[in-house]
Amino acid sequence: MAKIEKMSILGVRSFGVEDKDKQIITFFNPLTILVGPNGAGKTTIIECLKYISTGDFPPGTKGNSFVHDPKVANETDVRAQIRLQFRDVNGELIAVQRSMVCTQKSKKTEFKTLEGVITRTKDRYQNHQRTVKEKEKRLSDCKRELDRASKECQRFNSEKSELLIERGRLQLQADRHQEHIKVRDSLIQALSAQLELDGFEQAPFNDRQIAVFHELLKERQKSDTEAANQLMVRILSFWVVYYINKEEQIRKVKSRHSEELTLLLGYFPNKKQLEDWLHSKSTEINETRSRHALLNKQLASAEQQKNYISAELRKKEEQLSSYEAKLFDACGSQDFDSNLNKLQDEIEKSSKQRAVLAGATAVYSQFITQLTEESQSCCPVCQRVFQTEAELQDVISDLQSKLRLAPDKLKSTESELKKREKKRDEMMGLKPIRQTVVELQERDIPDLRNRLQAVNRDFARLKGEIEEQETLLQTVLSEKEGANACLQDITLMERYQTDIRDVERKIAQQEAKLLGVDLNRTVLQVSQEKQEKKHLWDTVTSKIELNQKMKQDQQNQIQELKSSVNELRAEKLQISSSVQRRQQLEEQTVELTTEVQSLYREIKEAKEQVFPLDATLEKLQQDKEDLINKRTASSKEIQEKMNGIKEKVKDINKYVKEIENYIQQGKEEYKKQKECELDEVNSQLVACEKQKEKISKEMEIIRQDIDTQKIQERWLEDNLTLRKRNEELKEVEDKIKQLAKEMGEMKVPQLKNEQKHLEEKIEALKRNHHVALGRQRGFEEEIVRFKKELRESQFKDAEEKHREMMIVMRTTELVNKDLDIYYKALDKAIMTFHSMKMQEINKIIRDLWRSTYRGQDIEYIEIRSDADENVSASDKRRSYNYRVVMIKGDTALDMRGRCSAGQKVLASLIIRLALAETFCLNCGILALDEPTTNLDRENIESLALALVEIIKSRSRQRNFQLLVITHDEDFVELLGRSEYVETFYRIKKNIDQCSEIMKCSVSSLGSYVH
Repeated sequence: MAKIEKMSILGVRSFGVEDKDKQIITFFNPLTILVGPNGAGKTTIIECLKYISTGDFPPGTKGNSFVHDPKVANETDVRAQIRLQFRDVNGELIAVQRSMVCTQKSKKTEFKTLEGVITRTKDRYQNHQRTVKEKEKRLSDCKRELDRASKECQRFNSEKSELLIERGRLQLQADRHQEHIKVRDSLIQALSAQLELDGFEQAPFNDRQIAVFHELLKERQKSDTEAANQLMVRILSFWVVYYINKEEQIRKVKSRHSEELTLLLGYFPNKKQLEDWLHSKSTEINETRSRHALLNKQLASAEQQKNYISAELRKKEEQLSSYEAKLFDACGSQDFDSNLNKLQDEIEKSSKQRAVLAGATAVYSQFITQLTEESQSCCPVCQRVFQTEAELQDVISDLQSKLRLAPDKLKSTESELKKREKKRDEMMGLKPIRQTVVELQERDIPDLRNRLQAVNRDFARLKGEIEEQETLLQTVLSEKEGANACLQDITLMERYQTDIRDVERKIAQQEAKLLGVDLNRTVLQVSQEKQEKKHLWDTVTSKIELNQKMKQDQQNQIQELKSSVNELRAEKLQISSSVQRRQQLEEQTVELTTEVQSLYREIKEAKEQVFPLDATLEKLQQDKEDLINKRTASSKEIQEKMNGIKEKVKDINKYVKEIENYIQQGKEEYKKQKECELDEVNSQLVACEKQKEKISKEMEIIRQDIDTQKIQERWLEDNLTLRKRNEELKEVEDKIKQLAKEMGEMKVPQLKNEQKHLEEKIEALKRNHHVALGRQRGFEEEIVRFKKELRESQFKDAEEKHREMMIVMRTTELVNKDLDIYYKALDKAIMTFHSMKMQEINKIIRDLWRSTYRGQDIEYIEIRSDADENVSASDKRRSYNYRVVMIKGDTALDMRGRCSAGQKVLASLIIRLALAETFCLNCGILALDEPTTNLDRENIESLALALVEIIKSRSRQRNFQLLVITHDEDFVELLGRSEYVETFYRIKKNIDQCSEIMKCSVSSLGSYVH
């Protein structure tokens, strides 16, 4: 069975390019663990293992980024090499080497792979390797002894560290105790000076002085609390009055705009809702204007198309009238085709008559000669014998009269034939015009008329839509202007509401501070103050309301005028086609614009009248705010003084309590005891360090011996290579001598003559070849001609071909039948194999899930395969859709979209383990990259236990190897509790930021410092 043993990496990603940077990793059996922080190069090891095994680069790389960057290495060429030593399925030891080079060009890097090498190790080195193995075994024994001594040293170091920590903690408590006493005394002195208390100027203080100090503080705190309560009652009264005024202002704003906003929106909005509504209206206006512009563009396009089609229709109709006039001149009211056919028949009839008359002269002359010369005359046509001479003479005279009239008839017939042929030629010249007339009548003109009707309908529809959009636009604009008029008051109302909330919060704070104080009398006083100070406020408010009412009336008038303007604009757009009333509408628009401008001037004057009142109101509000700020500052100052005194008292009490606890617990004696224990541990640690140095020296001697053996092994290999090269060199020299001897025996002049003779022979053959090519072309032309003649007989050898094709068809049918039987049997076998493997995989997944997952919500998971229903009947390939389901009770649910990230990671690991166990028979190597991602602590522990159980059950298999990459050292410690993990590899970056692989013991996890 296959098993990987060692791998060396040089110049790949973050691994260095120098020989000293070459990293070698030995893969343990059955478990190899790689630990390191992110970016250290853990995954690079797996990528190198995949590349040396398959030649595939990692996803997303083309080789350039897989090799160490030349810019980082400050080199022009960077060479990378990966070597792997493994045993194949037969147990033979094989070494594989792949090399790459990356060259830095002016703008980019150039990557290429070098020749790979596969080496099978021979048995000649077994004795030497046995010696090396014995020394390596001795070295491992020394390492184990060194590890035991290291563990003992670590135990002493940990005890020493604990004692040092305990001593430091006790010393820190003693120092803190003294510091607390000093801080307490300084706080008492500072607070007594601040409160003008006598008798606390000199420290330290005894318990009686501290008790007196507490009593004085309580009395002072009581008097300050009463004064603060009275001030807070006055502040509370002020905020109540302020709250009532703001509520009254909000009510007035709502009463002014409630009806209008409810009509527009259906409810009374806040500022954000009104702004959103205005924004939506603005969007609607923009969309309406865009639609209006688009419709206008479409209307112009439709009008242009209408004009074009109308012009084209007129042109076609004029062309039709011209062609019909020409046809009428040629054939009158008769149909052109029937007239032409009739004329053609007459021409054919005249041609036949002319032919008959042309041959009649000779026929008649022959008939007359035959009748006069023969002794016994008979009719030349029917061979009837004449009975009398008179009957014969009648026939001869009749033939002679026809013979005399034949030339005149022939001449008249030819004249009439020429006239008819001339007329026929004229009508044939008009035939394209006739075809054009038919096309115009039946296709072109009807199509243009239909298109014109469609364009007219679109034109009318677009005009209606444009009028509708214009009306909608005017409506939306008027609604938006009305809402804009209300937005300012809504903003003011929301500011009032914010003030009310602040006042409510401040009233609640004051009431919380005044818990236990009688507030009935104070509220009555507040009401009286409210009635006394409200007179000026009401006077100013009434003036403001009067001006606001005037302003609202003006705004209503403006709104009405704007509505009138909008109506007139809509009316103007609707009757824009009427030129006569355009001047009248423009005059009305000018008059309304003048009136609107005069109203705007009136509004401006009203605002100028309101401005002094606003200034007065602003001044009053500023006075009110100043008064509030003064009271708040006074209250805050008193409260801060009280809080400072309370904190100082609390600190003094805390320090007093800690001082008493320290004295009562006897920490001084405990500190001395721990110092004695620390000295004893230091002596044991020194002895352990001496033992460790002794073992290290022995290990160094063994390492030097092993290095010597390896040098000797390399020397032997070089000697073998040298001998092989010498033998090859000897063979080459013998071959050179043999070739030189053969060249010496040759006769050069004779060879040159033979060469010249052969060249002349080649020229003659070329000439003959050209002649043959000319003859070949002639033969090929004859072959083509003969093949063409053969193809003319379509049914030649038809029976033989039919019989052959029937044999082929019958044979094909039998073959198809056999293939169908084989396909069904194979498909059934594949289905059985598929179901068996799925059952096996699901059994392994179920066992692993139950032994790994610690939750109670999922009993187990499994993979289900569904046949693809979309496959057509013609497609014989079967495809499956695989999905992972989780079993909850009797219900199976898809895990996609229902499981957490940790459950997803755990399920992925378990499925990979099950697939590897099922299908990887000859190479049971599995790599897990960060298997604890998104897993909680409980599931990490269960995953570690499950992996240990898997390793335990598979440890008897010679080919089982598991590679785990993680940065979770707690997970490694859990795996290290088993008997299969003693060491692991730690990957880190050195001072040159190159990756290094260090072999570490599991017991060193706690002492490693990042």
